[in-house]
Amino acid sequence: MWSWVSDNWSLIWRLTWENAELGVLPAVYGLIISLPLGIIAARWRWFYPPVLTLFNILYAIPSLALFIALIPAFGLTDTTVIIALTVFSLCVILPNVVAGLQAVPAAVKQAATAMGYGPVRRLAAVELPLAVPVIIAGLRIGVVAGISLASVGQLIGVSSLGYLFIDGLQRSFPTEIYVGLFLVIVLALACDLILVLARRALTPWAARS
Repeated sequence: MWSWVSDNWSLIWRLTWENAELGVLPAVYGLIISLPLGIIAARWRWFYPPVLTLFNILYAIPSLALFIALIPAFGLTDTTVIIALTVFSLCVILPNVVAGLQAVPAAVKQAATAMGYGPVRRLAAVELPLAVPVIIAGLRIGVVAGISLASVGQLIGVSSLGYLFIDGLQRSFPTEIYVGLFLVIVLALACDLILVLARRALTPWAARS
């Protein structure tokens, strides 16, 4: 096993990096899209149920089926996988953005308003910082799920750690499969740890409490 790893280190490193990129970028894009949608949904609650229903319907589509459905428009490219995984990430991140904003105590918002904070300043300086722990909790799930699902992209020819699963199965060489599984788990744990540290850095008051 170790000799195969050392002989194929450059391939393993490239596949790991590609898998990380395919897994993390959709969660980042999902967060960028979820923030404005979540702010709107938290302000006008009638907006939230139809949007959430739409994303839940899309989330019910198998990942491989969505990849294939996007191929005519975007081809066998990273873009196809990133778009599909971004859609899936929205189903996890958006509810957390809304929940985080809605969990800000009314008394805190009233106090900020009494201090002269306008709606935009109150949102940026008070509501979003207090919602950070809940938002990052959703982002953690989105990133871990994205890293796992990114390997499925190999089935449509998009390079990822899924190559090790497919090649190992075709050659009846389980070492590749074990290495692929190990690296997916390590990637997910590493990204999750980074987000935990980011949450602590962004919410020092929570750490003190």
